[in-house]
Amino acid sequence: MTARLVADLREGLRALADPERARGQQAYMKSKMPYYGVTAPEMRKLWKATFEAHPLPGFEAWRDTALRLWSGARFREERYAAIALTGHRLYRSHQTLDALPLYEKLVVEGAWWDYVDDVAVHRVGPLLAAHPRPMGRTLRAWSKGDDVWKRRTAIIAQVSFKTETDTELLYACIAPSLHRREFWLRKAIGWALRAYAWHDPAEIKRYVKQHDAELSGLSKREALKNV
Repeated sequence: MTARLVADLREGLRALADPERARGQQAYMKSKMPYYGVTAPEMRKLWKATFEAHPLPGFEAWRDTALRLWSGARFREERYAAIALTGHRLYRSHQTLDALPLYEKLVVEGAWWDYVDDVAVHRVGPLLAAHPRPMGRTLRAWSKGDDVWKRRTAIIAQVSFKTETDTELLYACIAPSLHRREFWLRKAIGWALRAYAWHDPAEIKRYVKQHDAELSGLSKREALKNV
């Protein structure tokens, strides 16, 4: 089933390929890996049809198929397919802490915002919501580590949590990166603060004022954009 699913996805992508669009996508994403040139709506339609035509029998088959798509990818859309497979409705029961090593691998090896943000918000975030204590410990550790993209994941994992945001955890994950100069961390800090500012603008104004000397200009502008 794994081989058939992967083969059908690649065949479907080849059929939808648009070389001219592909060149523009690759340039925009600054990607060494080429694109087929498939639009997002076309990809979603292909994912749905292919995943539902080839249901996978268990956690190991689901994980291994995602890894086969990811590690064997020659075009960027194949990696998008791997991420999409990890979140498909047929595999909701697999969204457990056992899936975390898979998501960590996608973050570390993806190392670019289009991969990392999807995994951070739509895979790691739900794991945090379902398992707050162990995932909170994990994200605190990631926020202090050497990998910039794991730091970014820790910072933005709660951007869809709204009023359920654990601000203590959010601030703990931001703190180790306050003095870092990487654009992707500064942008992440601003995004995470702005997401919560929709629900408690006074708290974010307080936080920004308290950390005015530590926050970058980019982070402050992003945090207060809608306040």
